[in-house]
Amino acid sequence: MMNRNTRATLRLLTPFFNPRRNPSLLPSTPHFDENWWHSQTNIAHGEHRVSSLFNPLRFSVKNQQMGVGISTGIQHKCYASMPGLVQRNPRFSELNDDDVRYFQEILGQKNVVQDEEKLSTVNTDWMHKYKGSSKLLLQPWNTDQVSQILKYCNSRSLAVVPQGGNTGLVGGSVPVFDEVIVSLSSMNKIISFDKVSGILVCEAGCILENIISFLDNEGFIMPLDLGAKGSCQIGGNVSTNAGGLRLVRYGSLHGSVLGVEAVLADGTVLDMLKTLRKDNTGYDLKHLFIGSEGSLGIVTKVAILTPPKLSSVNVALLACKDYNCCQKLLQEAKRKLGEILSAFEFLDSQSMNLVINHLEGARNPLPTLHDFYVLIETTGSDESSDKQKLEAFLLHSMENELISDGVLAQDINQASSFWRLREGITEALMRVGAVYKYDLSIPLENLYNLVEEMRSRLGNAANVVGYGHLGDGNLHLNISVPQYDDKILSQIEPFVYEWTSKHNGSISAEHGLGLMKANEILYSKSLETVQLMASIKSLLDPNHILNPYKVLPHSLNA
Repeated sequence: MMNRNTRATLRLLTPFFNPRRNPSLLPSTPHFDENWWHSQTNIAHGEHRVSSLFNPLRFSVKNQQMGVGISTGIQHKCYASMPGLVQRNPRFSELNDDDVRYFQEILGQKNVVQDEEKLSTVNTDWMHKYKGSSKLLLQPWNTDQVSQILKYCNSRSLAVVPQGGNTGLVGGSVPVFDEVIVSLSSMNKIISFDKVSGILVCEAGCILENIISFLDNEGFIMPLDLGAKGSCQIGGNVSTNAGGLRLVRYGSLHGSVLGVEAVLADGTVLDMLKTLRKDNTGYDLKHLFIGSEGSLGIVTKVAILTPPKLSSVNVALLACKDYNCCQKLLQEAKRKLGEILSAFEFLDSQSMNLVINHLEGARNPLPTLHDFYVLIETTGSDESSDKQKLEAFLLHSMENELISDGVLAQDINQASSFWRLREGITEALMRVGAVYKYDLSIPLENLYNLVEEMRSRLGNAANVVGYGHLGDGNLHLNISVPQYDDKILSQIEPFVYEWTSKHNGSISAEHGLGLMKANEILYSKSLETVQLMASIKSLLDPNHILNPYKVLPHSLNA
């Protein structure tokens, strides 16, 4: 008689067709219902207040009717995820009519935006967590225009915020006060592509999904894949050192990016746009701009190494009885799948429940609910060999009780639905109510302990959800509550940061520090390291006009 394990094994060994052979067939970025979100977040018209992650009890500053050259009257802001006040740097000038006329001369009137409706969009991050009060959006078309903008802003002490697709989660891409927004969206050309080396050179405003489509037609893939690929831009990806789903296979952008062009605060253009795999001539300065979140310079062009598209791809959704089995499964996957392993994601039962209950069309392909799930993707060039490796891995894992159940996608719709379960967690969380989000790197053996400790700490007051890139040791800790509450926040912070630091982790795995975590950097970096970072900032941007109040502690950012 066929037992449960035998039935599971048969499901695991079914044939597979994977949509990642054709990126255009992948599920689109999860739809964001803005009307629904506005109804949930209660954005107050005429006030600088958002009752999502802005704390409505601690932050309510009346907006004045402001024209160019008139003071905003805003001197500080307070965020629920940050202790204390963020004060506007008094050294920064305020925008006047002469400034606007200068920008119109170099960009043309249509690329100097003062329309309130358009400004409202670019002043607010996509989750409506942070809202600035900039009165000017600049849209340069080339590096020379970016250089002229920064040279002028530096001479006038006008603070600047570089903005790409504005998909960040830590407030790094929107103004805090009245900073001038410089959007790279119009700089969206692919400059060159070498089919022999696989090296792509493009402008910073290229949308990631467009690059993926271009490369697919050329028989290559991007080493970077994100849920926000339909909106995020490669310049922003590089500036935040975005991680994503393929890091376990291709590594971080510090390895894939061969060169950048960047503009410093004084308008100096640094041409580091090398397309060489090897260049051992002194300091490799491009790395300063990968992950510095636009605080040292604005990235305008990127050269990136792209791997060839491989034909043999498989995706499996597996169930594990506990987190220890997830760890052991990862260990076995690295040993037995080796070079074909391209993704290793995990989610807990709370994550699965959220998705299947709050995301339209989502369903659990396994007949019963399990405590943990692992999504594995393999990518290789030999379909027969890859299938043999995968089958051996799955049988071995089943025999050793690392897997309780599982299924391989049998067609394009099933493959898409597996990825939807993992990538749709953020959207599902937003539909439930308020959420406190933490992006952490933690040694694997301790990674899920934090989730369990937060459940014990918060009890029934919150739904604590854990998921992320297990292959990279990256936990996305999400704490879902009916509404934002100071009492709950005080139980979360600084405990989450202290716990992460105590276990030799990082308080930001891939989202960056932005405004949210700028004051918390010492949980992950030594004082001496942070002081050196501040010295580099002062050297490259002595007036501190680039993305102020972000990355570094505010005491060192003034």
